[in-house]
Amino acid sequence: MTKRPDSGANQDPAPRLAVEGGAPTRSVPLPLEFPGVYRIDEKEIEAAARVLRSRSLFRYYGIEPQKEAESFEAELATFIGTRHALGVGSGTGALHTALAAFEIGPGDEVIVPAYLWVSIAAAVVNLGAIPVLADIDDTFCLDPQAVEQQITGRTRGIVLVHMSGAPGDAEAIRRLAAAHGLFLVEDCAQCFGGSIAGRKVGTWGDIGIFSFQMNKNMTAGEGGGLVTNDQTLYRKAFAAHDLGYARQEGRLVIDDPNLMTWGRGYRLDELRAAVLRVQLRKLPETIGAMRRSKYRIREALQRFDGVKLRRILDPAGDTGCFLITTYRDAETARRVNAALRAEGIVTFPQGISNILMTDWGLHLYYNNASLVRHRGLAFRLSENAGLARDYAKGACPVGDSLFERSILLPIPSCLTQEDEEDIICAFEKVLEALL
Repeated sequence: MTKRPDSGANQDPAPRLAVEGGAPTRSVPLPLEFPGVYRIDEKEIEAAARVLRSRSLFRYYGIEPQKEAESFEAELATFIGTRHALGVGSGTGALHTALAAFEIGPGDEVIVPAYLWVSIAAAVVNLGAIPVLADIDDTFCLDPQAVEQQITGRTRGIVLVHMSGAPGDAEAIRRLAAAHGLFLVEDCAQCFGGSIAGRKVGTWGDIGIFSFQMNKNMTAGEGGGLVTNDQTLYRKAFAAHDLGYARQEGRLVIDDPNLMTWGRGYRLDELRAAVLRVQLRKLPETIGAMRRSKYRIREALQRFDGVKLRRILDPAGDTGCFLITTYRDAETARRVNAALRAEGIVTFPQGISNILMTDWGLHLYYNNASLVRHRGLAFRLSENAGLARDYAKGACPVGDSLFERSILLPIPSCLTQEDEEDIICAFEKVLEALL
């Protein structure tokens, strides 16, 4: 670890940047960015072993049923503060299930953000509807004004994505949706456990969805969840995620004319549910660690005029898993990023720590080749003739500018004070030299 420079008038000359041949701030890679993984211990191992010993891995029946998925759903609903929760096999499955509950299809439009994950557009297209892009603002989430500009007579709903660990403006988007008679789905995959004014994300819209994939705030390797206060939506989502019908005591109910659809087989199994129950109990600790690390680093960067920190609507509700810094132009961002990486602010080769946001792959709308090229049945349906938009770079200029000028730094849940100090030292060394 490099000692931070004193702030007095007689401090030593600024050290030479590593990118220019100087000594790097750090020689050991930072931890990988998987938040929930670092909390795994004997409790998760015992939970998994309990299910395996029971030889009952399917949630609805078995030799010695454990009811892990059912228990997880009850605990998830309590944690989020909703009447209903549904365990699903993946975050993508949860999103697909949520949109299916609204019965979207050909001729419908659904508004999605410029900063998103590929699964969001995929869920809309796979149901036969057309995704419509809306720009973001400096929260890196949907800009309510941009959303309103995209509403047409065919718009059915909005997907608000709480990206990179911090909530978007759910209150404003909810008002907008209500004013236009639209549904609101909150995608909380990257912000599980986040909140706005003490109210959990996932409760502001009609349905909230979550992901428990390896990169998320809690994990079973893969998995997802869906929450709602609406019993009708819950029953439709249940049927859509399973085999197209309701169940009673685990048995399919096939004679309810109001619940007959085509199911998708997104059920959550007992093994992952058991692990997720343990991870959920640890979530406050996981989020607390990331938030403390992030805000210590943010505080150190406040003094630099050339750095704009992402606007956080409610710091107390930020889950803390990502730090985004924005610079005056793309070239400055590129130089700062290269210099930080040379200082050792990187993870192992498979990690994503400290990258230019233009390198963030399928999180950027214009990198989704299937979307840009109008691939999929939805774009060929006669009901959607003339609805497809231009999804190439340039469609969302505010987002484009933010992506080009910003750096993304994941905040692992296991950073030590020494790790934090190294990150701060590297930033200060680089920013003092380049800004």
